[in-house]
Amino acid sequence: MPSIEIEGLVTPKDLQRLKQRLSQEYADIVYNGLWFSATRTAIDAFMQNIQQKVSGTIRLKLFKGDCRVVGRKSPFALYDQGLATYEEGNTFDHTAAEGFIKIWGLPVETEANSARRQAAPASK
Repeated sequence: MPSIEIEGLVTPKDLQRLKQRLSQEYADIVYNGLWFSATRTAIDAFMQNIQQKVSGTIRLKLFKGDCRVVGRKSPFALYDQGLATYEEGNTFDHTAAEGFIKIWGLPVETEANSARRQAAPASK
């Protein structure tokens, strides 16, 4: 569990997803006896590459047989407090949200406009 917590802090989401898919492929390769295959070697190289920045510290809380992660830090962390807040002095450009909202909302807006056109009585 500890390395997964640090991975989540230092690895972009798309690489985490790819790693998960390749882990399943790796298991199939090993199960099928293809240890010496070029595919296994390529997956090993990928895994070594993305593990280079998996380094840091996690803080755990132990209580009555339970173990919880209560803090994580790494010099390679992808989290930036200045981008994650709406406080004075942050570094996030809030005007960027307008375009993001417009693009992600476009399919819903298009559907609503289409439904209105279909529901409107035909003009003579």
